[in-house]
Amino acid sequence: MMRKKSVSASKASLVLFLCQMISALEVPLDSKLLEELSQPPTITQQSPKDYIVDPRENIVIQCEAKGKPPPSFSWTRNGTHFDIDKDAQVTMKPNSGTLVINIMNGGKAEAYEGVYQCTARNERGAAISNNIVIRPSRSPLWTKEKLEPNQVREGDSLVLHCRPPVGLPPPIIFWMDNAFQRLPQSERVSQGLNGDLYFSNVQPEDTREDYICYARFNHTQTIQQKQPISVKVFSTKPVTERQPVLLTPTGSTSTKVELRGNVLLLECIAAGLPTPVIRWIKEGGELPANRTFFENFKKTLKIIDVSEADSGNYKCIARNILGSAHHVISVTVKAAPYWITAPRNLVLSPGEDGTLICRANGNPKPNISWLANGVPIAIAPEDPSRKVDGDTIIFSHVQERSSAVYQCNASNEYGYLLANAFVNVLAEPPRILTSANKLYQVISDSPALLDCAYFGSPKPEIEWFKGVKGSILRGNEYIFHDNGTLEIPVAQKDSTGTYTCVARNELGKIQNEVQLEVKDPTMIIKQPEYKVVQRYGHVSFECIIKHDSTLLPTVIWLKDNDELPDDERFLVGKDNLTIMNVTDRDDGTYTCIVNTTLDSVSASAVLTVVAAPPTPAIIYARPNPPFDLELTGQLERSVELSWIPGDENNSPITNFVIEYEDGLHEPGVWHYQTEVPGTQTTVQLKLSPYVNYSFRVIAVNEIGRSQPSEPSEQYLTKSANPDENPSNVQGIGSEPDNLVITWESLKGFQSNGPGLQYKVSWRQKDVDDEWTSVIVANVSKYIVSGTPTFVPYEIKVQALNDLGYAPEPSEVIGHSGEDLPMVAPGNVQVHVVNSTLAKVHWDPVPLKTVRGHLQGYKVYYWKVQSLSRRSRRHVEKKILTFRGNKTFGMLPGLEPYSSYKLNVRVVNGKGEGPASPDKVFKTPEGVPSSPSFLKITNPTLDSLTLEWGSPTHPNGVLTSYILKFQPINNTHELGPLVEIRIPANESSLILKNLNYSTRYKFYFNAQTSVGSGSQITEEAVTIMDEGKMAMASRQVDIATQGWFIGLMCAVALLILILLIVCFIRRNKGGKYPVKEKEDAHADPEIQPMKEDDGTFGEYSDAEDHKPLKKGSRTPSDRTVKKEDSDDSLVDYGEGVNGQFNEDGSFIGQYSGKKEKEPAEGNESSEAPSPVNAMNSFV
Repeated sequence: MMRKKSVSASKASLVLFLCQMISALEVPLDSKLLEELSQPPTITQQSPKDYIVDPRENIVIQCEAKGKPPPSFSWTRNGTHFDIDKDAQVTMKPNSGTLVINIMNGGKAEAYEGVYQCTARNERGAAISNNIVIRPSRSPLWTKEKLEPNQVREGDSLVLHCRPPVGLPPPIIFWMDNAFQRLPQSERVSQGLNGDLYFSNVQPEDTREDYICYARFNHTQTIQQKQPISVKVFSTKPVTERQPVLLTPTGSTSTKVELRGNVLLLECIAAGLPTPVIRWIKEGGELPANRTFFENFKKTLKIIDVSEADSGNYKCIARNILGSAHHVISVTVKAAPYWITAPRNLVLSPGEDGTLICRANGNPKPNISWLANGVPIAIAPEDPSRKVDGDTIIFSHVQERSSAVYQCNASNEYGYLLANAFVNVLAEPPRILTSANKLYQVISDSPALLDCAYFGSPKPEIEWFKGVKGSILRGNEYIFHDNGTLEIPVAQKDSTGTYTCVARNELGKIQNEVQLEVKDPTMIIKQPEYKVVQRYGHVSFECIIKHDSTLLPTVIWLKDNDELPDDERFLVGKDNLTIMNVTDRDDGTYTCIVNTTLDSVSASAVLTVVAAPPTPAIIYARPNPPFDLELTGQLERSVELSWIPGDENNSPITNFVIEYEDGLHEPGVWHYQTEVPGTQTTVQLKLSPYVNYSFRVIAVNEIGRSQPSEPSEQYLTKSANPDENPSNVQGIGSEPDNLVITWESLKGFQSNGPGLQYKVSWRQKDVDDEWTSVIVANVSKYIVSGTPTFVPYEIKVQALNDLGYAPEPSEVIGHSGEDLPMVAPGNVQVHVVNSTLAKVHWDPVPLKTVRGHLQGYKVYYWKVQSLSRRSRRHVEKKILTFRGNKTFGMLPGLEPYSSYKLNVRVVNGKGEGPASPDKVFKTPEGVPSSPSFLKITNPTLDSLTLEWGSPTHPNGVLTSYILKFQPINNTHELGPLVEIRIPANESSLILKNLNYSTRYKFYFNAQTSVGSGSQITEEAVTIMDEGKMAMASRQVDIATQGWFIGLMCAVALLILILLIVCFIRRNKGGKYPVKEKEDAHADPEIQPMKEDDGTFGEYSDAEDHKPLKKGSRTPSDRTVKKEDSDDSLVDYGEGVNGQFNEDGSFIGQYSGKKEKEPAEGNESSEAPSPVNAMNSFV
């Protein structure tokens, strides 16, 4: 990498570090690849720094390393070369650096004490091991001493000293008697950390002569015994009580230094009568939660994994009824060096840059020194590409000769760290280590991981393709891992196919194909169901599965999560399990497990075996309640409850339900505690402190639940610190300058003691602030005022009572109150998709200006005017909300050919921010709505007049109207369709040349340049022919004349008389006068006609029962035209003589048949003719 000389060293280090992060490679542990690549040595295994050995066994000092070519090994002892060839007792394992020192054949372990260091070397560098200190373990004998008997007054304190011999490592101390039984220990009598036995006060039962201290040396598996110590306690009356006095440590203060990561043990043992109780506190702070333990009856405070934060003053307080004593131990935590950043192996290409970084911390701060190939770097051969800058070595434009192994040593007075890291300069084209055409199979909707393990120097770039000619894979549906693996988080069936991995660097390119098959998941479509069966019956469980056709499933049945019994009664079929001759032992849970090579599913069902009824008279009932409840083994947090079951009433008891009542907090309310199988009549119950318990038991069988048993005796548990903290802790501001902390309060029995309170703590997140705390009671909310607007806070709420605090609570993140957003979204753009839909885009606002939880964006839009009408109306704004950090949205339901405005606002939990400037957009034309109305007026013989209204919503500029119409016949069949295009400025049309007396159906719609709108339909009928119309017109003209009214009355009277006469004559069997007249004046042109001819036949008595038939008569000289209305009196006589006399009587023959009228879609509403009425009557 080229750099200007003016770049400072620190900036150069940063640039090179970034370069290292990009180009540094780890050499994969591929056996074939390791055989081909040169690699400096790496120490893979070594003995511990402090190595204590058994002096009776051979000493094995391990040193294993890898490299290419394989490294050679050498050793130093106490800083000088150790020539193993000159010592017959020392050998080195083949192809290894491990030393074996033969002690069992005459060698002495003491002769080989010292500091050993291993070096592994090849042509590319040398790696070194830690300094390994070899020391043989020692278990010396006890120093002989004369022990005087101890005579002690009852109530006094006593210390029995052990003073074990100094061994390596230190021995484990314990006290026993002559019978090798451990001496009992208690709050009064206990063993100290130094092995001494302390009596806070002696009692007469302490008299004995066999107090024996034992020291066990684990390395040599030996136990040394001190001479027995005699203690004799004499009594004096009365026994004097004494206030506490500390036996150890002495004085009022002491100091203690411990190393980071170790276990801190602090001890206080006190004398006094009554026996004092020890309590521990940390001045100015609290004992660390989850790392603090009390041992030896609280006389020993144990804090594991100590850190610098655990430094401070720890006070132990010994108290009895007469007073107290205390001691303060000042603890300082130092630290041997520990890694912050250990150097890592570096693989570079010729000409590349890189860095080795070695950062460690400790107390005091460690010194950093570098070695190259095991030699201090100051005296190592120079390398122009290398520059040391404190804890960093910077490499620039490396060459192959720059390969070496570097050692970083970080040390202070408490220890040291040594790390090897090699720089290996390689020029290698890409290699793909994953097998070609490897097949991967996964289940649909599960992740698929396609491997592409690679190596190359410089580090290759990896790309993935799907298919032979597919494009490069990108997008959120894929995850590309640094090791080359392609992950498809949710593989679908269409993910199946060939995937190609391509690795390339400046030295070449290589590719590899793998195959992916996505299978259908295995499912149990018919699961086994709960069954109840009588003894000696049989039962069957179904397990019907559906699976991918290419996978071979195996079905396994289990009983109670174990294999089925080896019994021929169990028959396993393809889709079921059948149990024949069921017995009580078959009761249990049966599970069907379906396995394929890719997935596994299971389903379970319970089988309950009940007694077979000996006779139908057996009645099954709920069990009787249990009785004789008894509490035993009462402890602070548990008790054992036992009972005697009641009668099961012919249905086995399946389980017992145990309930409890808290007489202290909720008397009379019973709560569920637990339940046990019906074969169990005792249960160990977990208890909470500070609860006055009563218990009752309910038996359950298949029929139902028994009545509850009588309550047990009451048991009041002792108070204790709370075990848990409030749940659902939240921090949400209600105002811009506050933080409201809420939580769910503990229930009564969760308090574990009286005086329940809450310690509420908060501090601003990501700011180096101390915790602020308050203690509150009887509330579940606390308001912090004066906070900045919408900043994150760390919050915790801890419960406490009169006995102390609950465990350290977990922290939650809350936010102070929100305020309205400050800025409006910018760069608002609108893209009109079609006449009713638009897409709006905007730039997101900066999150810091939201001043709250970003809930989304609101788009306000409204119609300004219709472009076709140019008329404004009441503005009705519409609002669409887009959740989250979306930057676009769709606006549906727009009106075509209209002008709109919109603006965008950001929304948080407080409300809406300012609106963006109004954006104007217009929608294009659309198809119009249907015409507002269609009326058909002024019907004539061959024409109709159509009038219409323009569409309510033109949705554009109207170009024309389309009229379609067609005739409809009597059977409602449609005739040919005629289409007419009408100019848009017309509002009426006269249709001419239509058929008379015909029904037409009309279809009418409007058009814009986009297309036709919806249509409106209507029907209408043309009128009869013009002759009838004229007659009808004349009738209308004379209808108002008086003479016409009189004439019509006379005609009506005459018709009535004729009807009566005809009726009488017909009943007498005679012929009608008309018939007689016809017979007398026989006309050759007027012959009787059959019904088919349309004329009347002969009227005779033989046919009186038949109605008169319609006929027609054609006059010989002229034809009278048929009028349009049946009301025309001309229709009553169509012959030549059909006329009126002056008196209004009707003269002529009744022969008239009206001309057949044309059929219409709807029957005419005209009045029936008198002839028709007469025919109907006769």
